[in-house]
Amino acid sequence: MSTDASVTRRERNKQQKLERITAAAAELFAEHGIDEVTTQQIAERADVGTGTLFLYAKTKGELLLLVQNAHYADALESGIAMAARISDPLDALMALLRPIIECNRVQIDNGRVYLREMVFGDASDAHHAAALQIVAATEEATAAILRRGPAVIEDDAASLARIVSAIMFLTMSASINVGLSVDELDLDVRRQIGTLLDRR
Repeated sequence: MSTDASVTRRERNKQQKLERITAAAAELFAEHGIDEVTTQQIAERADVGTGTLFLYAKTKGELLLLVQNAHYADALESGIAMAARISDPLDALMALLRPIIECNRVQIDNGRVYLREMVFGDASDAHHAAALQIVAATEEATAAILRRGPAVIEDDAASLARIVSAIMFLTMSASINVGLSVDELDLDVRRQIGTLLDRR
């Protein structure tokens, strides 16, 4: 057997294990929440050893990032598409952010832990880096919407986009907001961003 064939098989096996681990973590986190699930349970459902599991993610937080990054990327893509059809900047911003808010609230505890891992996780971890890329892409999309306004220059748009991002993430992660619905969170974020834009 050629070396190329061996490498291809090895890569295919690695990809299959990653997919099983991701699926197992996603199922268990959705069923029980991240705090109630052990890495041993994830390894057993994925049919891999715990040592193998740790080759793909060193902690439950990294496993959650692995699972959630794809969902958040999809939410961002959906928001960008919706915002593109709306001319009013505030309405467009909320169209952009709404799918992300919805994604975060599918399982509230998981959503809050995801945000914590995104902010405080190991910056050298690939899953953490991917999460930060989603944040950066969200801020770029936000800045693009803000630049539609006649008086918003490039530097202002980038700074405002970071503030909008902070508003959304703090509103979603705050303990006081745990009981709020998606609609209530959406309204709270809208009010804050509206105030920010009105005061410019």
